[in-house]
Amino acid sequence: MAAKKVDMRGKTVLLTGFTAGLGRAAAFALAEMGADLYLLARNAEKGNRTLDAIRQLFPQANLELGVGDIGSMNDVRRMSAEFLASHETLDVLFNNAGVVNQQRRTTADGYEETFAVNHLGHFLLTHLLLENLRKSESGRVVSTASGAHRFGGGLDFRDLQSVENYSTFGAYGRSKLANILFTRELARREAGSGITANCFHPGFVGSDFSKNNGVWARIMMTLGAPLARTPEKGAETGVYLCTSAEVQNISGAYFCDMRAIEPSAKVFSSGDAERLWDISLDLAGVAEPSSISQP
Repeated sequence: MAAKKVDMRGKTVLLTGFTAGLGRAAAFALAEMGADLYLLARNAEKGNRTLDAIRQLFPQANLELGVGDIGSMNDVRRMSAEFLASHETLDVLFNNAGVVNQQRRTTADGYEETFAVNHLGHFLLTHLLLENLRKSESGRVVSTASGAHRFGGGLDFRDLQSVENYSTFGAYGRSKLANILFTRELARREAGSGITANCFHPGFVGSDFSKNNGVWARIMMTLGAPLARTPEKGAETGVYLCTSAEVQNISGAYFCDMRAIEPSAKVFSSGDAERLWDISLDLAGVAEPSSISQP
């Protein structure tokens, strides 16, 4: 069953990773619903090209573009400051940008890129925009996780940067597990604030995701194409979590196909979410953890 279209006029949604795949499909869906979209992209040309495509279908769409690398803590701070300079409230933060790398790569901050882009940058972005989400009185944080969280073997807190143990799917799986743990801890800390936090598994989506990894990755994506979901189907649950009244009082959940399901408990232990949160505060350079509300 497809998600119902909701009137999002007057609502501001900030979305990362919108130039391809499910993020692009989500941007079109949210624009059709009338949401005011603040869209973050690493590549300005791709970002503007996507904005032009949205405007061709929805000429009245209110679209703004921010440019920067979600894996760079400096860029995240700058992009957040640019948003805050012109927006007092934020209704929905959709953390979607992601990367998977065949070889271990590091960011300008020295962090392993998969961890930095898929988790840490979005952790910092969320932290910097929390007050604006609280002001909306019904703010939502939606994060793209994945069933791949089962493949990472759990977080190794001694080696979160995968210096000693790097594999493509291991690093990716652990970053997706981090998305789930982040969602749970954010929901716990923001209970009673009006903010909800949920994440979702989009399924295997046909897109250019992973095609930055050479010929082998392109071959694998091509072979898997007949089994892949369309970007629109992959985006469906994320858009549902951003817009539906059915989930307005649900927080800390992991969804698939618009239903809350349980993630794999075997890959995390009690206390992992809080421990990851505290370490992420330090890695992201957040000096005032007390600024985040706790029950």
